Amino acid sequence: MRYQTIKCDRTRFQAALTLPPVASGVTIGETMAEEIADCCRELSLDDELRLVTITGVGDTFATGRERLPDDVLDADPAERMAWFKRMGAANAVARLPMPVLAILNGDAIAHGLEIALAADLRIAADGARLGAGAPTQDGLPFDGMTQRLPRLVGPALAHDMLLTGRTLLASEALDFGLVNRVASLDDLEAHSAEIAGQIIAAAPIAARYAKEAVTAAGDLSLAQGLRLEADLSIILQSTDDRAEGLRSFAEKRTPNFTGR
Repeated sequence: MRYQTIKCDRTRFQAALTLPPVASGVTIGETMAEEIADCCRELSLDDELRLVTITGVGDTFATGRERLPDDVLDADPAERMAWFKRMGAANAVARLPMPVLAILNGDAIAHGLEIALAADLRIAADGARLGAGAPTQDGLPFDGMTQRLPRLVGPALAHDMLLTGRTLLASEALDFGLVNRVASLDDLEAHSAEIAGQIIAAAPIAARYAKEAVTAAGDLSLAQGLRLEADLSIILQSTDDRAEGLRSFAEKRTPNFTGR
């Protein structure tokens, strides 16, 4: 896939989406947001794909937030809503059916954090900062921050970050559950590759079902969530991968999952 701003490299089981390097940081503009969304739409149709990674280049993941352009601000409500929809890069990432790993090579601020929040796992370089952005400078989030951030860190810290612009160092983000792992920038690639290898080696249908159930948990009652979990588990029993898992265990060998 060729794009003007982002890169999307593919292997059989993994796609790597890379945000562009910008000296002053990466701000998700309209073109980039639309390219991220287009890339995610294509990737979502690939049943063989087991993992998508998202990272930046250099020492910045993505920072800042685009303002509503003046010509759109003065337009009718339908045009304003269309602009926000075009800017929904994080929501496009969140809709991917396979696991998504955000590799935070540097600061993830404002819309950059929204992209990271849309992933399922986050590993951060130890020098990275994570924040919702300055309220007076970056404005109100529009790509999922107010909903995804409190689900991860709780409303108290989410309010602090959104209302005061508080940023967290990677080590603090780990303590609060905002990231899953922290590594030095030199070791980030190796640690990310290890996580990626573990996800890719797992049964892909089971991984997608696990993501679906966990994602739905925030919107379902416990009883509804348990029913969904049971339904997905029952469906999984009829797959070839489940039979391969049992055979490989009995034969004491590494399973060869096919995603069927």
